Amino acid sequence: MADFVPADFDVPRELTTPRFRLEPLGPEHNLPDYAAWTSSIDHIRATPGFHDSSWPPVDGMTAESNLGDLQRHADDFVQRRGFTYTVIETDGDVIGCLYIYPSRKDPNVTDVRSWVRADRAELDVDLYEAVSRWLAERWPFAAVQYAVRSRT
Repeated sequence: MADFVPADFDVPRELTTPRFRLEPLGPEHNLPDYAAWTSSIDHIRATPGFHDSSWPPVDGMTAESNLGDLQRHADDFVQRRGFTYTVIETDGDVIGCLYIYPSRKDPNVTDVRSWVRADRAELDVDLYEAVSRWLAERWPFAAVQYAVRSRT
């Protein structure tokens, strides 16, 4: 695989907004991440970008398996193969995730997906808008596929 980002690109470590911040997802987030997605499986599967996804698994997974997933995402981040961020509300609660990975269908496209917990659904558009600006301003991607959200 070609380099996902240029070798001299300084990967952002966070994005901060008045309502939430992003930081690289890692094993230290296991229990709050696990609680966030397991409480919102149906909501996540209904979120734009996840309709045809096999994640989250409808039959769930153990917290131990989730830890392995988070370690894989952290390894991808360090090796610059993909970038996963946890979404943390200003009170410190983990409320979602953001995934930035090369497209499996087109190497010239970056796939971006995000979700928030069902009880924080009102933040989905805010997250989409903030991430879209951040990607355009700070990241080196020429083409991004990120399922559109709109205010209704």
